[in-house]
Amino acid sequence: MTAREAEIIELIRKEVKPALGCTEPIAVALAVAKAMEIIEERCSRMASWRMTEEYCLDIEVSGNILKNGMGVGIPGTGMVGLHIAAALGAVCGKSRYGLEVLHDLDPEAIARAKEMVESGSVKIGIADTTHKLYVKASVRSCDEHIACAVIEDDHDNIVETDFDDTVLSDNHADKASECADQKTTLDYHLTVREIFDFARTVAYEDIEFILESRTLNLALAEEGLKGNYGLKVGYAINLAENREVFGGDFLSYAMSLTAAASDARMAGCTLAAMSNSGSGNQGITVTMPVIAYSIRYGTTDEELARALVLSHLVAIHIKGYLGKLSALCGCVIASTGSACGLVYLRGGDYEQVCAAIKNMIGNITGMVCDGAKVGCAMKVASGVSSSLQSAVLAREGICISEHDGIIEKDIEKTIRNLGRIGSVGMQNTDNMILDIMVCK
Repeated sequence: MTAREAEIIELIRKEVKPALGCTEPIAVALAVAKAMEIIEERCSRMASWRMTEEYCLDIEVSGNILKNGMGVGIPGTGMVGLHIAAALGAVCGKSRYGLEVLHDLDPEAIARAKEMVESGSVKIGIADTTHKLYVKASVRSCDEHIACAVIEDDHDNIVETDFDDTVLSDNHADKASECADQKTTLDYHLTVREIFDFARTVAYEDIEFILESRTLNLALAEEGLKGNYGLKVGYAINLAENREVFGGDFLSYAMSLTAAASDARMAGCTLAAMSNSGSGNQGITVTMPVIAYSIRYGTTDEELARALVLSHLVAIHIKGYLGKLSALCGCVIASTGSACGLVYLRGGDYEQVCAAIKNMIGNITGMVCDGAKVGCAMKVASGVSSSLQSAVLAREGICISEHDGIIEKDIEKTIRNLGRIGSVGMQNTDNMILDIMVCK
């Protein structure tokens, strides 16, 4: 393995990881779990500390965290929102699990967490911060000891901890710029050309781990197809009586699998998703159409792994220009990645991969993110439809012209244009969406 290949694999491992539950409330649970561990460890040394100590939680979050945490199901609880997620982080969360912080969830923990919420022990507020992704969890004991944990920029990036106003750790980016974990996606200086060449030529044994995406996300899809989750989008598309509308072709198959996985995840299924760029739904959308193609038409594990690496990396690359949270729906980026994976599995070349990206950007740019919720499964299904359409047209040599809209001849300029629209141009849209949601 070359040094550059190792660096790209480092990026994949950093941005593609299992996540249990929607990653915004999970980030809140993770921050609370870390603060709880600190206060219990510190207070246990004190003679006055009691094992039955009750705690109050004060959580401050950025607007985007609030937006994406208000309406999403929390695994195993039948409840939605940040309050129950924070309480679960306190009663059963373990920070060492990262985005699977609620791995040890059980009925007793759920009951204790619900009692905590009902007692008014959990407060959620808007933080005064410029960070799109920000969580500050403060845990206060009855005798007024306080532990805090702060997450910034990445859902599992704990940048600061303290106890009773004494800083225990400070890992902010400006103080740890040489640390690999603090590198942004753009610091890797990827291009679509390099991503395509890497996916084709890297040794299979070095990327075989990516097949865990199939294991986790296919399990979620199969669970969602049972029809017990959310809006039942995937289930409905898959019903025999609806085939006169959707047909029984590959498009409906890919849409149903992908939407079903989103149905299950957004409605609180206790199965983990393989996330991409901090988003479980993005991880589902970037992988499931590619996995569906592999199942329906038959590919080797190596072919699938290379297609998944291409799909994941294209989404990671584009997301780097947008930031983790933005007004642009993540399924736009994720389905662009899956379009590239589909082109690859159908024998496409680099130019056709670029055409697929341009077709996607020229098609569904502007789809807004109005928070994480069960309705995301409908957007996911729309993204899959656009993904397959873009891939098929690209394989036919059809590409949106550089004279159209935001499309440029150069693929990297096209991607940067999308990034500018999502991160800068849609900022007022983001603020308006949040205002509407919090005033309901």
